[in-house]
Amino acid sequence: MIDARTLEAILSDQKAELEARQQETLCHRPEESLVEINSPQAQVVIGVRRSGKSTMCYQALTQRGVHFAYVDFDDERLSGMKADQLNDVLEVLYKIYGDFQYLFLDEIQDIEGWHLFVNRLLRQKMHVIITGSNAKLLSGELATHLTGRNKEIALYPFSFQEFCEMKGVDIKSVTTKATAFRRAAFDEYMQQGGFPELLIIEDKRHYINTLVDNILKRDIEQRYKIVYKAAFEQMAHHLLNISPSIAATQELTDLFHFKSLHTTKNYIDYLKQAYLLIGVSKYATKSKLRIVQEKLYAVDVAMMNMRENAFSAENLGWRLETIVLIQLLRKCKLNGWDICYFKDRGSECDFLVCKGNQVQQCIQVSYDISSEKTRKRELKGLKTAAQITGCKNLLLLTDHEYEDSTFEGFDILIRPVHEWQ
Repeated sequence: MIDARTLEAILSDQKAELEARQQETLCHRPEESLVEINSPQAQVVIGVRRSGKSTMCYQALTQRGVHFAYVDFDDERLSGMKADQLNDVLEVLYKIYGDFQYLFLDEIQDIEGWHLFVNRLLRQKMHVIITGSNAKLLSGELATHLTGRNKEIALYPFSFQEFCEMKGVDIKSVTTKATAFRRAAFDEYMQQGGFPELLIIEDKRHYINTLVDNILKRDIEQRYKIVYKAAFEQMAHHLLNISPSIAATQELTDLFHFKSLHTTKNYIDYLKQAYLLIGVSKYATKSKLRIVQEKLYAVDVAMMNMRENAFSAENLGWRLETIVLIQLLRKCKLNGWDICYFKDRGSECDFLVCKGNQVQQCIQVSYDISSEKTRKRELKGLKTAAQITGCKNLLLLTDHEYEDSTFEGFDILIRPVHEWQ
């Protein structure tokens, strides 16, 4: 139990830290527009740790000019807090901030029973913004106990455009100099990824190692009481090493000596809930066929090459494909679309953008298509996807090629990823 004096000191420190952000140069995210701060629903921002959720919510609130109170439950001084002390937190917040109708709760998912507290606040017409790094604990609990009184917003690490904004790289000019700088920035982004703090941290490998370790041990092992901790961690690193890849649950069960397929599936699900991995379903016209052969991706390319014993650093094709997926997720979430991958008749297409059961666009990703064999394979995958789905909007994304192409009667745009972004 944390006494009131200590609690006031902690929350006062957090208020000072929040106010210090006014002096920082921050990147505005498109997802800020999705936060409906005056809504009677709780606004729930979820995503991988250190992706900028807190900063995004802070900017969404300050841009609207509202007076709000703030609590960061990821503070180690609040570790072990129980739900029955949340009202004490509210009382101290009123003392520190005065009267307020907007409350920002950062990483609250660690407190068992937190949803009951939020539910009470919503009934009292409080506008609540919540962040968290576990999809099931947040959206699952809210869906169960708030009966639809929540809006979920997913946030990912920086896009290439946001990366350029923070580095002062011109993304609009078409001069030779601007294009060269943009090209160099994309090469850096391909290696470094989009975690905001990596822009200012020199020891990037240590940062990512610590981040992955915290996600595995703190967000998953402790929360779900993982029994086979060492094997679970080995499997997590293995999946990051081979991503993107189809989740072969039987193979993983045998490789890591888990007792059942059920255990393996649960472990993969935990990694997805913590946003370490992203799952993409296989395209099929029948719903039951979309739940098998899921393809797994790392949430950011930094997870692929900056960990100890990482193996995917040199595979630029995998890295480019991952960057395209995460950017598609950003775009599709804003528009309410879904993403699948296509595999049929011996051909593959990396991504299909779907609106309901209609395919809006077929997208293939290949780092280098200078080889005629590679070029033909990628174009054939797009053609087959177009024939099966009826979609004529075909795009091949590469590292640097720019061309309007026709392949066996199908018009296909070929564009560099850094311009498509």
